[in-house]
Amino acid sequence: MVMILVAMSYASTVLDSRLAENEFSANKQFILATGLQIDDVAWTVGRTQTISYSSRFGHVKYQTLALNYSVDLLIDSNWVTVFSNVTTGMIMYNMPINKYNLGNNYFERLSPIRNSSFLQEGSTAPVNHAFIVEQLPMTDGNYIRVAAVPSIRVLNSSIIGPSQSTSTVYYKFFLPTLEASSVNPALSQSVTMVGSDVTKLIRRDVDRVNITVSFPNSGIGFNSDFFKFEGNSTSTVLPTGSVVEFYLGKVVVSVGRV
Repeated sequence: MVMILVAMSYASTVLDSRLAENEFSANKQFILATGLQIDDVAWTVGRTQTISYSSRFGHVKYQTLALNYSVDLLIDSNWVTVFSNVTTGMIMYNMPINKYNLGNNYFERLSPIRNSSFLQEGSTAPVNHAFIVEQLPMTDGNYIRVAAVPSIRVLNSSIIGPSQSTSTVYYKFFLPTLEASSVNPALSQSVTMVGSDVTKLIRRDVDRVNITVSFPNSGIGFNSDFFKFEGNSTSTVLPTGSVVEFYLGKVVVSVGRV
């Protein structure tokens, strides 16, 4: 009888481990899909997307104040701060490490795979980073986390003037910002995102753009080691007479179907 009970306990443990592994793998895809939907929702006010997930062991959490972005422009030899406190949260799937783990200090970037900068260039560049991180201990619990957090996409183009002899270079920066909804019913395993507002800023004759990212919640573990960006600041030198356009798309996030 004792041997049967031991065997049953072992079989149950193995089964839970396999279920947790499959669940974790499935919810990596959930986070990747969520990142894509952020880009769809951010630039259309009123657009709503709900993404469902399935979890027996883990849970989805919205983390406030994950990143803070600051933007400075060099115009006519003078530095101008256009944004000093653009904050965004992030969406995470948390799996308890007693159910499934990959080892302390494990890190894997899911998207983009080859470029770890928070500034991504090109029309197909993402506006978020999706990654897996296991960093212990942390004050909100011991989890392996799959996270999606907004980053910046930049596009540049040239418009030829009427005389055909001159052209103006445009640099367009896109940054979604996630904010927590006041309504979080958690009535289903899903995340709902609503496009709330789009802000546009234009500055002309810009010679350089400096962007810095900082970590408001570094004290509880969400620091530079957690995100592992290539660097915490970028500096982009622009052609003379460039025009900079900066777009902020506010996305309101609810955990659960609204």
